[in-house]
Amino acid sequence: MKIDTEDTIAAISTPMGEGGFGIVRLSGREAISIATRMFIPKREKNLARADTFSIHYGHIYDKEKLVDEVLLSVMRAPYTYTREDVVEISCHGGIVPLRKVLELCLKEGARLADPGEFTLRAFLNGRIDLVQAEAVCDIIRSQTDAALDCALNQLEGHLSKAVNRIREQIIDLLAHIEASLDYSEEEIPQLSREELVKKMEKLSQELKELLKSAQSGRILREGLHTAIVGKPNVGKSSLLNVLIEQDKAIVTSVPGTTRDVVEDMVNILGIPMKIMDTAGIRHARDEIEMAGIERTRRSIRLADLVLFVIDLSVPLSEEDRRIAENLMGRKTILVANKCDLPQAVSEREIRELWASCLNLLEGETEPLSVNPANPAHNSLGNPSILISPPLIKVSATKKIRIKDLQELIYRLFIKGEVKISDAVMVTNVRHQDGLVKAEESLRESVEACRRGESEEFIALDLRRALEALGEIVGETATEDILGRIFSRFCIGK
Repeated sequence: MKIDTEDTIAAISTPMGEGGFGIVRLSGREAISIATRMFIPKREKNLARADTFSIHYGHIYDKEKLVDEVLLSVMRAPYTYTREDVVEISCHGGIVPLRKVLELCLKEGARLADPGEFTLRAFLNGRIDLVQAEAVCDIIRSQTDAALDCALNQLEGHLSKAVNRIREQIIDLLAHIEASLDYSEEEIPQLSREELVKKMEKLSQELKELLKSAQSGRILREGLHTAIVGKPNVGKSSLLNVLIEQDKAIVTSVPGTTRDVVEDMVNILGIPMKIMDTAGIRHARDEIEMAGIERTRRSIRLADLVLFVIDLSVPLSEEDRRIAENLMGRKTILVANKCDLPQAVSEREIRELWASCLNLLEGETEPLSVNPANPAHNSLGNPSILISPPLIKVSATKKIRIKDLQELIYRLFIKGEVKISDAVMVTNVRHQDGLVKAEESLRESVEACRRGESEEFIALDLRRALEALGEIVGETATEDILGRIFSRFCIGK
């Protein structure tokens, strides 16, 4: 990515399509002069002398041809979004007037902005750091109030302050170590090895506390990937429809109606959920059904949570067992559907089916191995959900206990040590990776210190931790990293 902040950029900053109005945005040293050449105010006033944060009514002309009737806002550096001169032209909504105004901006000397380039300039000009820049994109893409709150907290700088506070303490430690190395013969107060270890362990623990929120934060940002699985005709599509409150999946009495994965997003008590209604796992009758079943297995592998739907009105079958075997090691809720019909299977039988797949009924093997240190096991609280999943009886068609199911999902989500309301939450994989690297480097510096190694090696590990944290907030970010981040933005933001 080639970063150029010398020229003036322009882009449409509102969604394309028909609407009440649309905005063309200019930013850069020539923004006001370009606007002056296009804009004729209703009242005689030169935009070059216009006050900052002023709005002007008039018309955009291409030479003598009227293009649109507009309101034009003038904002002067440095108190703008990009810390450059900014002009925003509010046109009539619609593809044609917006495109014509943008084309005229480019004709007068502006360059079409790259995706996210306005926010990139805000970062490069020091108005926001890299975490705050990414939060702008997260605000735009928020799908629940909780996700919006997290993004706003990051835009306000809560995570940045936590990271920078740790960075400053690492810098202080490095200053002590390097001073003792450079001026060993001088009487400079030095930290003992015990004090140094204590301070580094404290910083390592602070990073671990931040990392506790990573899985919950990722789910708030991207959604809780939830797969609805079960044999054909158990009510998977009906459950999807009632959860998303619309008839998206086809529901019939014919087994195997769903032959592909049907996806939708839903807000469950503030948690964004990406729900996937999957094809029933059974012996495939044709190539298309075989492909659908393979996609079901892939959805199970990728899911944060699986809703295993069982039909209470018919006895358990070998198909139920095969599906349960596919779910071993996955976070699962046993959803016993059709509780409004005469019961042909008991809760105990369902439990025994699950336990038999774990080989626990007769004590044949050790319980399923679970690694609590693995972040993948922490998104829904206690790892015991893998071995003894919760069971709830519902009726998707009659909407019986659907709210109880939603509350169960919510309770599982917030059961861990981090709650949605936490002000500092790690929602970004890039941030998580940086924190992990920094924490590992701090632990290595502690071990080096305890082994009695030279201060040079301890300082080297501390510098690695400092670099990893600096990459999070943008102090040490490369152009390649910036390119990857801002390519996710829409043009005009």
